[in-house]
Amino acid sequence: MNAFRLAGDMTHLMSVLVLLLKIHTIKSCAGVSLKTQELYALVFATRYLDMFTDFISLYNTVMKLIFLSSSFSIVWYMRRHKLVRRSYDKDHDTFRHQFLVLPCLILALLIHEQFTFKEVMWTFSIYLEAVAILPQLVLLQRTRNIDNLTGQYVFFLGAYRSLYILNWIYRYFTEPHYVHWITWISGFVQTLLYADFFYYYLNSWKNNVKLTLPA
Repeated sequence: MNAFRLAGDMTHLMSVLVLLLKIHTIKSCAGVSLKTQELYALVFATRYLDMFTDFISLYNTVMKLIFLSSSFSIVWYMRRHKLVRRSYDKDHDTFRHQFLVLPCLILALLIHEQFTFKEVMWTFSIYLEAVAILPQLVLLQRTRNIDNLTGQYVFFLGAYRSLYILNWIYRYFTEPHYVHWITWISGFVQTLLYADFFYYYLNSWKNNVKLTLPA
């Protein structure tokens, strides 16, 4: 494992911890899109179907368990926890996320590396992860004023994917025959979706002002 991959994993983990800290400690999910969290739960559920059949390493298994359990825990908190769900902004979180699922599934059935159930589901999870952040970004743009923890969560989530791109570039030049077009293109699309948010986040950090997105 190279430094870019490790940094990407740790940044991804940091994004989850920041969100759990906000929800569990403050008992608030204000500014957090339930639609995005449901999409991420679906992403991990379909990606890690091989968790109990194909052992890669203890590190790999532990990370899979963390992301699976945390994603479903966040959805449970937002849907079922009495105090947390009161702060959920369902009036602004209206992105029809179900319309992202079917196109990603169809694309996975058409474009994949191997036509097996696990491979198609894995490919579907890659496509879906690329666009899963859309409901969250739309919610932030509608509410405009973003608290620190929510801003950090989205920033770390975007940074994780950016670091993974560096990981792919590194592996391309250091490992023979390393080519994964599906993952590369999906990851690039996902990173582009964060570009506007990155600009305003870094600008607010540089000027030490509250993060606010334009209408």
